[in-house]
Amino acid sequence: MEQKVYSIDGKESGTIELSDAVFGVQVSTGSIYHAIRNEAANRRVGTACTKTRAEVNYSNTKPYKQKGTGNARRGDKKSPIAVGGGTIFGPKPRDYSYSLPKKVKRLAMKSLLTLGVQEERLVVVDDFTTAGKTKEIMAIIKAFGTENQRTLIIMGSDDTMIRRAARNIPNVHVQAYDKLSAKELLYGRKILVLKGAASNLNSFYGER
Repeated sequence: MEQKVYSIDGKESGTIELSDAVFGVQVSTGSIYHAIRNEAANRRVGTACTKTRAEVNYSNTKPYKQKGTGNARRGDKKSPIAVGGGTIFGPKPRDYSYSLPKKVKRLAMKSLLTLGVQEERLVVVDDFTTAGKTKEIMAIIKAFGTENQRTLIIMGSDDTMIRRAARNIPNVHVQAYDKLSAKELLYGRKILVLKGAASNLNSFYGER
């Protein structure tokens, strides 16, 4: 498919051929769901921890005598039913991450890129670089009318100066073409794909 290319000031500057195998596939909502769920699980810290009755630093004394009170028999004050006692089946530190099949992840990314084209959120922009100044990225974002919206910039290679220029702008995320986030592709109101990144995506996610 043919897609328009825009300059950094928002004016049309030419066209580029995008692969139908990447930007024109049948959207798979199931793979998108699994990709986003996988990213969310992999980001979980999993440090929640509670103490059992064996770990609570509390008195070992018997709260009252065994017989004659009419109460249930109690061994110590660490009992889970007592205030300050241990926790029954509470959370322990664990790893929530898991791996997603490569084919599912590839299909999810191609589906999200296709969705961006269909919804006219994906825009191909001429390659640019910056001197690391925030105002330079802000000028580009304003040219496309997304200064107050969630914006994703996809680079053809990891440009540290673009990352530096964009890191202090709220709702602006910068990613390389081979390290895309399904969440950002789905929720980004505008996806600015550098021309070099578009060419790389054609081959990176193309049929192998």
